[in-house]
Amino acid sequence: MKIENLNLENPVFLAPMAGVTDLSFRLICKAMDCGMVYMEMVSAKGLYYKDKKTEELLKIHDHEKPVALQIFGSEPDIMARAAYMLNDRANAILDINMGCPTPKIVKNGDGSALMKDIKLAGEVIKAVVKESIKPVTVKIRKGWDEHSVNAVELAKVIEDSGAKAVAVHGRTREQFYAGKADWSIIKEVKEAVTIPVIGNGDVFTIEDGIRLLEYTNCDGIMIGRGSQGNPWLFKRLVHYMKTGEVLPEPRAEEKVLMALKHLDLVIRNKGEYIGVKEMRKHIAWYLKGLRGTASLRNQINTTGTKADIEELLMNYLESEGIEI
Repeated sequence: MKIENLNLENPVFLAPMAGVTDLSFRLICKAMDCGMVYMEMVSAKGLYYKDKKTEELLKIHDHEKPVALQIFGSEPDIMARAAYMLNDRANAILDINMGCPTPKIVKNGDGSALMKDIKLAGEVIKAVVKESIKPVTVKIRKGWDEHSVNAVELAKVIEDSGAKAVAVHGRTREQFYAGKADWSIIKEVKEAVTIPVIGNGDVFTIEDGIRLLEYTNCDGIMIGRGSQGNPWLFKRLVHYMKTGEVLPEPRAEEKVLMALKHLDLVIRNKGEYIGVKEMRKHIAWYLKGLRGTASLRNQINTTGTKADIEELLMNYLESEGIEI
């Protein structure tokens, strides 16, 4: 897949997810053959005012490249300034978030709230494109709600405003992540524009990814919640696309060892106190579907050290008769 002058190894991408797609998780997904990783979204105002927490989100490691850096905001001048400030960063793509549904984002007119003001959305994109030396892309949803489905209209504005690709999540803002993603809107967007279209929503298996590609004819696949606790999905999907062979699902010991690797990465990047707290949700995702892990997850949610988590996970494998 190609976005302007950027040739991507494969068209299977990690979606940007606040509180999830930090450096550690991106490195794991990249090692699992993810074609491009998206960073957690950062505030254009945070960049503009040199907020320390925003700066911490901008770290990029050579081993995770190519990286898409995503910004959010609704003021064209602030967004343009943020784009200019990011020109010397190591990201390959600059993405604009017009899909985030969370109340604290949309109440300021940012994220998916921009889908209610297509004129302003176009002004934001043009301002960013003018100042960015990187290809600019945009992530949107189906619409604000079922009474204002306008992804096709907005996608045309996105293309006309100079963006080089668009990612479409097949849910409205009002749906958040409930119900089923409507892939037909992705298909309609693909038929309406000439820039690459990346389909997003409800890709949890190899079969999901292939059906999304075949049904919509989209150029790429963006995987969000389907990658949580399951970075193997990238490798398995890419391998199937190349060979037609279905690799086996990861075994219990593979999941536990990946959780431990992930824990180690997070602690190296953020320290033990923060790392352990943030890893609790990830470990729960890794353990999902494994036999007899309910009490284990409860224990992990109350522990505070790396050593305790390691002991709990290794004891679980031993109790299951699994040697590593």
